[in-house]
Amino acid sequence: MYGERVTSVDRPDAPPDPQTVPVPPTAPAPDGVHAVAGAPDPGSANWPAGVAYAPVEPDRFTRLVLRLHARAPRWAVPLAALGCVGLGMAYALLSDPTHSDPDARPTCLLKLTTGLDCPGCGGTRALWYLLHGDLPAAARHHFLFVFSVPFLAYLFVTWAGNRAFGWRLPELRLNPKVLGGFLAFWLAFSVLRNLPWAPFTALYV
Repeated sequence: MYGERVTSVDRPDAPPDPQTVPVPPTAPAPDGVHAVAGAPDPGSANWPAGVAYAPVEPDRFTRLVLRLHARAPRWAVPLAALGCVGLGMAYALLSDPTHSDPDARPTCLLKLTTGLDCPGCGGTRALWYLLHGDLPAAARHHFLFVFSVPFLAYLFVTWAGNRAFGWRLPELRLNPKVLGGFLAFWLAFSVLRNLPWAPFTALYV
C-alpha cells in the first residue's frame, strides 16, 4: 500500500558489492614465467591453459659484449675512452682547421647550406688553439667550449680514477638547474652569434 515502508525482506535482491566479495588468492607464477604488462594473471581463469612465456634470451652479439665486459680489466673502458679523446685531439692537430677551406670535409652541414654558425661551430678550431696554448684565440672561436673543458676533464678523471684504480675523488655534482641554465645560455649564445649587428658579429666564426 501507499506509504508503507519497504523492509529488507520485501526489497528485491541487489547485485553483490565487488568491494565486499572475497577474492581467492592467485597461485604464484611457475618458474621461468615473467609477468607481462597487459597480460592476464596466471592465477586467473583467463590465463590460457598450458601456456608459459619463457624469458627472452640475449642474442650472440649481446652475449659476446657481456663476456668481454666481464673478462676485461678495470682499466680497459677508461683507456678506450681516453683513446677516443686522443683521436679527436690528433685529428684537430693534423687537420689544422684554422687554415682549411670552409667547405673542406668533414664540414658543418648547417653552415654549408645556410651560412649560419651551429651551436658547435668553432669547437675544432678552439681545440686546436687550446692545444697550442693560445687561450684567447680558443675563447674567440668558442668560449663555451673552453669554459667547459676543465669541468669535463675533472669529470673524466674522477670517473676513470674510480673505475680503474678505485680512487675516491670528490665528485662534481651538477644539479638539473645548473645543467638547464648552461643549456639555455648555450642556446642564447648560438642565436646571438648569428645576429648581423655589432657587437654580436664578433662572435661569428
